[in-house]
Amino acid sequence: QVQLVESGGGLVQPGGSLRLSCAASRSIVSFNTMGWYRQAPGKQRELVAGIPTTGTSNYADSVKGRFSISRDNAKNTVYLQMNSLKPEDTAVYYCNAQTSLPFGLIYDHWGQGTQVTVSS
Repeated sequence: QVQLVESGGGLVQPGGSLRLSCAASRSIVSFNTMGWYRQAPGKQRELVAGIPTTGTSNYADSVKGRFSISRDNAKNTVYLQMNSLKPEDTAVYYCNAQTSLPFGLIYDHWGQGTQVTVSS
């Protein structure tokens, strides 16, 4: 098991920036992919950004050019830099870590979430 602890959420005005952090209780290089998801009230949880151990990061179309995901393997931490925030970015943001299982299955680990509210 792994504990994922998010931080950095809060209230920000439109156009502002926030940096989310996700600290893992063990080495993140053991996971296939680390990522950030979000869930707004009344909506399904959606992928915001993902960063594999090796390879290229991917982003939801709605955040491309505004958000950037990065990782610090030495600190077992993943970051989400969010710029030019919009009211529609308001959601609970969840850190995710994926582990490969036999037979092509994937196991998802989740953090408890951190609230991001974009409002004037």
